[in-house]
Amino acid sequence: MELANLEVMVEKLSASQARRIALAAQGFGIPAPAAVGTRQLNLLIHRLGLLQLDSVNVFERSHYLPAFARLGAFDKTLLDRQTFARKGGYIEYWAHEAAVIPVETWPLLRWRMTHFSTKNYVSWVEDNRALVDWVRAELAEKGPLAASAIEHDANKRTGPWWGHSPIKTALEALFRWGEVVSAGRTRFERCYALPEHILPAEILDQDIPRRDAQKQLLEQAGRAHGIGTTSDLADYFRLKSTESEPLLRELVDEGVLEEVAVAGWNRTTYLHRDARRARRIDATALLSPFDPVVWRRERAERLFDFHYRIEIYTPAALRKFGYYSLPILIDDSVVGRIDLKSDRQAGVLRVQSAWHEGHANPGVVAERLAPLLRQAADWQKLESISVADRGNLVRPIAVELGVGLLS
Repeated sequence: MELANLEVMVEKLSASQARRIALAAQGFGIPAPAAVGTRQLNLLIHRLGLLQLDSVNVFERSHYLPAFARLGAFDKTLLDRQTFARKGGYIEYWAHEAAVIPVETWPLLRWRMTHFSTKNYVSWVEDNRALVDWVRAELAEKGPLAASAIEHDANKRTGPWWGHSPIKTALEALFRWGEVVSAGRTRFERCYALPEHILPAEILDQDIPRRDAQKQLLEQAGRAHGIGTTSDLADYFRLKSTESEPLLRELVDEGVLEEVAVAGWNRTTYLHRDARRARRIDATALLSPFDPVVWRRERAERLFDFHYRIEIYTPAALRKFGYYSLPILIDDSVVGRIDLKSDRQAGVLRVQSAWHEGHANPGVVAERLAPLLRQAADWQKLESISVADRGNLVRPIAVELGVGLLS
């Protein structure tokens, strides 16, 4: 038989197999440790490749939630010391979006910094050159500074370009261009520094060609997702699918990825060679809207048949599910969503609404969810839980918690 007539055998996987592979790659289905220390947190961040940042703090800031979902309650100051230290193993940059990444990932994004320097803030920087030069000089002279400290110094001066907004714009431009880096955070306020103040020489000296860097990022995405389409893997670090496709083919040729077919996906799909083929996933978790499991909404629909949108920017009267609803993962299914608020002044974890998906048994969901809500309240140092009468899951939750519904 001629080679041209040989048919390449592509492994076929069911949708449920793909779902379990994806969750296992993300760290689900592993028993939670008896205690969560820096080792467990470091292993998790390197497994995920990044922790996406977001300023919303209605329940808890987003970057803490992937660890809580996978490891259970932990001391947040441990994660702060790991991720927001001035000279630690992590730094911030635009990876998926604004995110904490391992320091060794920073050189893989230098091509993006170069791209930003030709596309973002270019005309603004030209129009405000004196201000930008002054900001660089301030950091060179004084070392790492919070934006507020730079603004304070700027307000002592005179001139049409001094002010709060221009200072922050200058810092963001330089940050995107890689000329300024994150030097940690205090009370979630970012500090800034010149790269040589924070990054070791072996990181600064790396000059990785764009193509090679993107190929390494795609390998990381494949490992973190376990299984995914071209667009899934490209989206992990916000790469273009057109640039990613030939690099993914190279990773297949090198044996890092394997092309597979998933029932119902109807598109080229890649399986990482280290992906764990879990027969079952035991998990009960609340997912951040910016958790890699659900951050790509099209992938969440394909994996879980779960249509998800956050409604922060939707007027209150038009919200269907709540301001900041969190997907509820039970085993290998997303079974609903819950809108939580940590009312720290009153000491109450407020369930503002909760909904189950049509395929889910509300009683079973509530039974699995109630202990997690108690754990979440304790993690947030809240004394009680209240449940508002909004959503088709709130009554079973209230029954399991032994509380009445608030109108």
